[in-house]
Amino acid sequence: MKRVLITGANGQLGREIACVDFDAETLLIFADRNTLDISDIKAVHAYFKEQKFDIIVNCAAYTAVDKAETEQTECYAINETGARNLAEVCALYNSFLIHISTDFVFDGTSPLLLNEDDGVNPLSVYGASKLAGERAITAATNRFIVIRTSWLYSSFGANFVKTILRLCAEKPLLNIIADQIGTPTYAADLAQFIAQLIMNDNLQAHTGIYHFSNEGVASWYDFAISIRDIAGLETPIFPIETFQYPTPATRPRFSVMNKKKVKDSFGFSIPYWRDSLEVCIKKIKQ
Repeated sequence: MKRVLITGANGQLGREIACVDFDAETLLIFADRNTLDISDIKAVHAYFKEQKFDIIVNCAAYTAVDKAETEQTECYAINETGARNLAEVCALYNSFLIHISTDFVFDGTSPLLLNEDDGVNPLSVYGASKLAGERAITAATNRFIVIRTSWLYSSFGANFVKTILRLCAEKPLLNIIADQIGTPTYAADLAQFIAQLIMNDNLQAHTGIYHFSNEGVASWYDFAISIRDIAGLETPIFPIETFQYPTPATRPRFSVMNKKKVKDSFGFSIPYWRDSLEVCIKKIKQ
C-alpha cells in the first residue's frame, strides 16, 4: 500500500485531488492546517513519527499575493519554512516530496515561453517566498518534484473564475487588465497530473522542476471574457492596462510556461485552457 499525505487539504487543489479516482494500492491522507501546521518543525516531526508516508504532496501555501507585501513573516513561514520542514522530514524518512510552486518566480520580461532552467527574478514577496521554498527543498532532499503552475482556478474555493461570475451579476460593467499574459490552469487538470505522479513507481528518476499549466495563452481580459461568454452572461467587459489598476504586489507581465518537459517525461496530455474552463463552469453551475 502506497501512503500519500496531501497537505493544504482544504485548498482548491487539495480538494480536486480528493475527487480523483486512485488505484486500490494508494491510500490518501488529507491534512489541513488544523491537523498539521507545516511551518512548525516540531509539529511536523511529531506527525511523521506517528505515521510514515511514501509521498507528500504539498498543496499548502500562502497565496494572498497583495497581502503578502505586508504579511511577509506569515508568507515566508508557510512558503519557505513549511517547504523546508517537509523536505527535511522527507530526507529523514525516505519519502518523496511533490511541491507546488508558481510562475511568479519569474519577472515576466521575456516574450518567450518560460523553461524550467530559465533565470528567476520574482517581483513580489509572494514570488520571492515561493522561490525560497523551491531552493529550500532542493537543498534538503534529492527526492522531489517541484511543479510550477499559474492562474489556478477550480469549482472549489475562491478564485478568479468565481470572482468574475459574481461581479458580472453585481456590476453594470467590468474593467479587466489586458497587458498581463499567462495561462489559466484548471486545478482538476493539475490534480490528474499529480495523481499520475503518485501512481508512478519510478518518481526518483524524475526528480526536478516541471512547468504545468493548461495549453494556450490568455490575458486576464481574455480569461474574463471567456468566463462571461461560457456562463451565458452579458455584462460589458473592457480592457485596461496594469497602471490603471495599481496593486501592492507587482505581477509578471508575460509568464507563459513551456510544458515540453512534462509531456516528454510523463506523456501527459494537457487540455487547452478554454476547454477546461467550460468543464469548470458547467460544474459550478450544477
